Amino acid sequence: MVIKILKWGNSLGLRIPKSFAKEAGVEEGSTVDIALEGDHLVIRRVRPVKYKLADVLSMVREDNIHYEISTGDRVGREAW
Repeated sequence: MVIKILKWGNSLGLRIPKSFAKEAGVEEGSTVDIALEGDHLVIRRVRPVKYKLADVLSMVREDNIHYEISTGDRVGREAW
């Protein structure tokens, strides 16, 4: 499919046909990565990273654990 690149503010923009967007799994608000590969402009969908608590906690070790940091006396109605 041949489409025109148009001026969009100080940048350039292109419209992604609905059928392409659906097949690529992108919609309004999707995050994409744009790169140059040789003389090709490549756009890839960025999938959100889903973390599992157990996986994150498995990376905590004695040498990288964060300890409590005092921020001073309580202010207002703060209470612990």
